[in-house]
Amino acid sequence: MGNPGTFKRGLLLSALSYLGFETYQVISQAAVVHAAAKVEEILEQADYLYESGETEKLYQLLTQYKESEDAELLWRLARASRDVAQLSRTSEEEKKLLVYEALEYAKRALEKNESHFAAHKWYAICLSDVGDYEGIKAKIANAYIIKEHFEKAIELNPKDATSIHLMGIWCYTFAEMPWYQRRIAEMLFATPPSSTYEKALGYFHRAEQGKTYLKLHNKKLAAFWLMKAKDYPAHTEEDKQVRRNRSS
Repeated sequence: MGNPGTFKRGLLLSALSYLGFETYQVISQAAVVHAAAKVEEILEQADYLYESGETEKLYQLLTQYKESEDAELLWRLARASRDVAQLSRTSEEEKKLLVYEALEYAKRALEKNESHFAAHKWYAICLSDVGDYEGIKAKIANAYIIKEHFEKAIELNPKDATSIHLMGIWCYTFAEMPWYQRRIAEMLFATPPSSTYEKALGYFHRAEQGKTYLKLHNKKLAAFWLMKAKDYPAHTEEDKQVRRNRSS
């Protein structure tokens, strides 16, 4: 028969090991809860700054968490990067860096959560922006990808009027594509991207008939819809996206 003292010490060590594991689990779970609560707090701050039009403060807040694995933070960071790029005081060199930075954040958001409509929407928007620096061939080549992500965003959230409206802009852009761009598209693809004014109008009507911006009581989104008024100033990134597409 073994030494009773040794046996008791073994039991004691086993008990302590078990208690240590239980304590570790409790601490780990508490850390997860705390981390989730912190993310929620950051998102609340971010949304408040966005609604307040504090573009640079929002960017400064979110870049502190650029290594985050949270899709909610990452797509907001993509949007914030793009918004700073659109500011009139941002130099052309800084703008280019921010546009590519925004695309990278949107890409990571999509990798973390492929089921998030905003990740698809902002990936499409940012990919479109990058085309301005990579030439007409790249822009047309990316057109299919942009369309797919807008369609996926609408599929995941059929009430998101922004995605629906931007899909309408995509259709409008390719419905009025200049002849020289159409020739490039025909050289790149057997069936180049194309659309019709009727399709574009269908998306615009769908955006208006759905959960319209004015009904959301959101001034920033309402402003985007009111861009139909000729002299309405462009404030948000969506405003500038629409104006840029109209003038291209």
